[in-house]
Amino acid sequence: MRLAEGKECLTVLDFVGNARPEYDFEGKFRALVGKTNTSTQKEIEDDFPHLPLGCSIILEKKAKEFILDNVRKATSLNRNQLINKIRNFKHQTHLPLTLKNFTNFYHIPLQLIYKRNNWTRLCALAEQIDDYPTINEEEIYRAISKWLSCHSQSYFQFILSLATKNFQIIYDQLTEEEKAMCLMLHYDVWQTPGNYDTLEASIQAIGRNTKLYYEIVDLMEILLDRIDYIERPIQLPYKQPLKVHSRYTRDQILSAFDFYSFDNKASIREGVAYSKEKNTELLFITLNKSEKDFSPSTLYDDFAISETLFHWQSQNAVSPNKGKGLSYINHQFEGKKILLFIREKNEDEYGNTMAFVFIGEGNLSEHYGSKPMSIKWNSKNQCHHICKDPAKMAGR
Repeated sequence: MRLAEGKECLTVLDFVGNARPEYDFEGKFRALVGKTNTSTQKEIEDDFPHLPLGCSIILEKKAKEFILDNVRKATSLNRNQLINKIRNFKHQTHLPLTLKNFTNFYHIPLQLIYKRNNWTRLCALAEQIDDYPTINEEEIYRAISKWLSCHSQSYFQFILSLATKNFQIIYDQLTEEEKAMCLMLHYDVWQTPGNYDTLEASIQAIGRNTKLYYEIVDLMEILLDRIDYIERPIQLPYKQPLKVHSRYTRDQILSAFDFYSFDNKASIREGVAYSKEKNTELLFITLNKSEKDFSPSTLYDDFAISETLFHWQSQNAVSPNKGKGLSYINHQFEGKKILLFIREKNEDEYGNTMAFVFIGEGNLSEHYGSKPMSIKWNSKNQCHHICKDPAKMAGR
């Protein structure tokens, strides 16, 4: 099949029949394409727009239809199909039935499993383990859906350390950052303020269902093993637990910066949140907007200009000569911290709310316009891991 002098073309006669229906086309094409914000199905339908430069995959029409049908079936398992796979796992491999072994063997994303139920309940329904009480099941199932959307080595390691102790903490022995992560965990699981006499009692209550805290241990070990970047601390005039380059949900971020307390959950719906006590403003930025998720008045023009320069557009009422706009212009002189949290879009490919990457601190480099203001933030921390192509981030 090598090139040779005088050979102008190569003809391949392929007599191999259709692949078995369980063949993993989805996993194979995902490995070729690499990490993108679109599903494998969408990549195939659009003729692989995110392949490395100079590469292409061309599928014959019938082959494309066959492969798409395979991928749709592989990525749209209903609960009964998933339970049957769990039940038959022991007949297809000598590996023990664990969450990690199951996902690796079948190449089923964790998000698809947890769309159907939590892993332990699915195993019980498949009669692979004994039934167990439903204590905290709904709350932990809801929390896991959030953990699948975020990535943070320090936060996941903290949850893992608590889970291995069945969440039996002594709150007064924790550091300030650990106490803040306890509040993040409280809202991940219970969502509402209070519910228990103390934050310590709230965290301890997570461990009431023994089966589920074992699942949390397994899940955290998988998520930690998949983190492929280095998170970095940020120097601020106060302590907080979030790390630059890691990804957090909105509730986790607001908990970490004390917008939430154990007894009170502030209602903050805007794309900015200002803490007078910390003299800090958080900017929540969604790059790829659509009128389905945003009103026409909030479709701001936000995009990366370079690895360290980010273009951001303020809310419509902001002007440079007073109030909020003036505070942005003078923020370094006034010691005000501007922290950038950026996500690619509102939902990920599985329909889950996408979490925000903590880019770090921004310093005003340039501004122009009024109502809204356009500001170029110079970030001390590189933001190219959101998207290496600024044109893509700009939607241009």
